[in-house]
Formats: sequence, structure tokens, C-alpha cells
Amino acid sequence: MESRHLRYALALAEHQHFGRAAAALGIAQPPLSQQIAALERELGARLFDRTARGVFPTAAGEAFLARARRVLAEMSAAVSDAGRAARGETGRLRLGFIGSALLELLPSVLGTFIRDRPEVRLGLQEMSTRRSTAALLAGELDLAIGRGAPRGAGAEDLVSVTVGRDHLVAVVGAAHPFAGQTKLSLEQLKGQHLIVAPAEEEPAVAAWLAGLLGEGADVPERAGGVTEAWDAHTIIGLASCGVGVGLGPACLRVAARPGVRVCEVSPRVELPELVMSFRAQDRSPVLAAFLDITRERCPGVADRLERRLGAR
Repeated sequence: MESRHLRYALALAEHQHFGRAAAALGIAQPPLSQQIAALERELGARLFDRTARGVFPTAAGEAFLARARRVLAEMSAAVSDAGRAARGETGRLRLGFIGSALLELLPSVLGTFIRDRPEVRLGLQEMSTRRSTAALLAGELDLAIGRGAPRGAGAEDLVSVTVGRDHLVAVVGAAHPFAGQTKLSLEQLKGQHLIVAPAEEEPAVAAWLAGLLGEGADVPERAGGVTEAWDAHTIIGLASCGVGVGLGPACLRVAARPGVRVCEVSPRVELPELVMSFRAQDRSPVLAAFLDITRERCPGVADRLERRLGAR
């Protein structure tokens, strides 16, 4: 029995005439009659009564046709589902990201992805660069967005591409002595209590901070102390409370609130790049669809991504 036999039986039941059913199917009448007869022999039951008034399903035929309709519907759905999955319209995407990625990159990219592929199941988790890299290598994430290229064992198995660049700014509360300044020097920062990302969570940022404040001592000894906070909103909130001077990417201006001042740092200090990473062997259509949108929304990413993919 093949799917065409089901279609033949359903067409005959609909048109109640071999000639009309054959015409609707686009075949000659004799082959249709022969296929229906063969189907009945295979089933060991008469499916249709042939009468002078027309061809009508028997009780066995009605039972068979009910199932046949469901089978063909399921086959059609299977074809449709397979096509949608192959185009990345269904499936799952697990994304880990640092909080600052929500300020500029993800609203455009992720917003477009959700609008275009509403049936994709999204697993979204804010996490540090270190944690998202480990989760990506462990197969717990499909995509990670962090600050600086992934490091450590297994990083060579990842494709990493820069999706954003930013520079350092300082955030202070309205009552802070620096609140009236538009720029702060590095010398001014060295004596301040700083609010920064924790070294064990953001090693690239920690390495940059060590170079900024000078080698040879722990950060708390070089500065006026450190409070660790790797979320941009937490940095802003603590600065607004007067805890100290928050250091973060310039994109956090988007999240600035009344009662804080954002100051440029002079000379300009470039931060580690915002990097998107995924496993080199991942062939997921959903991931490919997300990358396509990233190419469209992020200037320069398309060329960089093609160079990295071509180098695999």
C-alpha cells in the first residue's frame, strides 16, 4: 500500500464515480479501477459498492477512509514540518550573553529573530563571558556573546567573531565630586573606589583593568577599593548610591537613569571587543538563521564571519 492508494480511494469517495475521480487525479479510468481493486484484495474487504447510481463507500470503506484522511494529513504535516525545520523556522536556540549585549546588539538582532521565527524555542540566560564559554563548550549553549575572545582549552573548536566595539566610560552619582565633569583622567580613577566586573567572571576585562591601573599589585591596593558587579544595570545602580565610580562600556548610556552622570575617560580606552561565539561543527538551521540576521543588522559582521567560517 502506498500513499497514492489512499489518495485514489479518497478521490473516488468524493466523486462517487470512477471517471470523474480519474479526471480529478489526472489519470486514466482503467488504472484507477485496477488500483482500487488491488487495494481491496490487499485489505481483504470491499471498500466500495459499485451501483448504477454511483460508487459509494462500504462500512469497511468508511473506516478505511477516515484513517486515510488522517494519514495523508500527517504526511503533509511531516513534509511541512521538515521544511520549516530545515529553514530554521522551528527548533531551539540557547543563547548566553553578558548584560551589556542587551543595551545595543541584542534589541535589534534578537527582536528581529523573534518576530521572524516566533515558533523557535528560545533559551536565554544572562551570564559572564567565562561561564558562557564553558557552557558553549559543554554543549549547554548554542551561542554565546561575551567580552573578548573565548580562552582556555577547547576555544579552538569555536568560531568567534567581533559583533561590537566600545570604549570605557565612568559612571558616578549626582553627589559625587566628579559629577560636574565630562571627562575623567586615568590618574583620577586610580584613587577611586571602583565598581567593575569580577576578575574570575570577566578575565578579559580584568586583564585590561590590571594594565590600566598598573602592574604589581592587586586592584584593591592600586585603587581605593573595588566592588564587583558584572551587570551594567548593577554598576549604574551602585554608582547612583554613591558606592564609587562605575566602569563600563559606553553603551550603558542607554540604561543611564536620573541621578547619575556618565563621564568619558581620557585618554580614550578601548574595551575588549563584544564577541559572538558558536561551535564550529554546529550545523543547526536555527543557528544559521540567527547568524543571517546578525549579518544583516551588524555592520561588518558578514565579512568577518565569512572569513572565520572559510578558515575552518
